[in-house]
Amino acid sequence: MRAKPPQTHLSRRERQILDVLYSRGPSSAAEVQAGLPDSPSYSAVRALLRILEEKGHAKHEEQGARYIYAPTFSRDKARRSALIHLVKTFFNGSPEQAMTALLDVSARNLSCEELDRMAELIEKARQEGR
Repeated sequence: MRAKPPQTHLSRRERQILDVLYSRGPSSAAEVQAGLPDSPSYSAVRALLRILEEKGHAKHEEQGARYIYAPTFSRDKARRSALIHLVKTFFNGSPEQAMTALLDVSARNLSCEELDRMAELIEKARQEGR
């Protein structure tokens, strides 16, 4: 049986929980709760973890009487999926529009080295596209 692809829409709190799981690694519901800002109740955290499992973003293993939760996908895969969704949703699927917006808000904060690396990546993409 194939695993179904995760649903892409996540609430703010669901994203925060995944952030905790990615940064701390496999964690119990209590550990997730401790890592959340303005932490909701323990039962709310458990309910949100169950929702993340239903959506395909988290999984659990039993360790004694505890459930230990972990993300279903690597952080890199999740990052790529979120970026694809963001570009489709807010930039009509255009990477150029997304990059333009990103440069508009962060160009002052980019070092010359970062800009050089970005230029190299663009050139590499240009060469691979031919």
